[in-house]
Amino acid sequence: MIIALGFILPGVSGGVLAAILGIYERMLSFLAHIRRNFKADFFYFLPVGIGGILGIGLLSRPLEFLLAHYQVIVLWGFAGAIVGSLPALWQEAESQSQRDKIDWSWLIGTFVASLVILYRMPYIFGTLPANFVTFILAGALIALGVLIPGLSPSNLLLILGLYSPMLIGFKNFDLLNVFLPITIGGILAVLLFAKSMEYLLEHHHSRVFHFILGIVSASTILILVPNNQSAESITYDGSNLLTLVLAVIFTVLGLWLGLWMSKLEERYK
Repeated sequence: MIIALGFILPGVSGGVLAAILGIYERMLSFLAHIRRNFKADFFYFLPVGIGGILGIGLLSRPLEFLLAHYQVIVLWGFAGAIVGSLPALWQEAESQSQRDKIDWSWLIGTFVASLVILYRMPYIFGTLPANFVTFILAGALIALGVLIPGLSPSNLLLILGLYSPMLIGFKNFDLLNVFLPITIGGILAVLLFAKSMEYLLEHHHSRVFHFILGIVSASTILILVPNNQSAESITYDGSNLLTLVLAVIFTVLGLWLGLWMSKLEERYK
């Protein structure tokens, strides 16, 4: 149920939570080599999966309510949590090799490209409809958030306009239209990327984390920038002084949460 927080809370990574709970390495090994020790690993992770589903269902209802009624305050709090996780990502990016010019190129190039592409995406494709196919995409992004510690897929789902529809589906336990395609997308992402991610983290650790830093930084900025073409974009219409004060307070609380989570990961990973 704790790992479920990483599925639906922007700024919180399921991979980080798995690392804190001491099961990340075994989980990545299981996902990358499913047939190696399938029976033992399957029954080991079965209660984790059940708890994840229960956690998603229980947490989605209050989150959906808060976004519907206090969007500005909640999104600024989410952004604070993401920013709080950046120092740990920055440190992790240089944990195995010294930062070089290529790393800086990856970071800056990914940041600029992500900023432009993610902001312009609604103008090019329009708001993504919440349907079976797009929820498969959501499932793939959620799985990547588990495979890559520090990557929070929920901020990308916010920008793509899939976050609120996903929460509503989770809240209603919509097994056919939401849980099923997200599960399919997650399985496909694991089959396609688990071995690749294991290899990349082992051989190109620094490049991978600078790439992640670029995406996370760009998507965090875009959460707070209004976009008329995006259905879930933040809007400051009707905001008053109290809203802005609460937004600042929750940004600071989110920042503290992100920093605290990062310290927990460092302690228990």
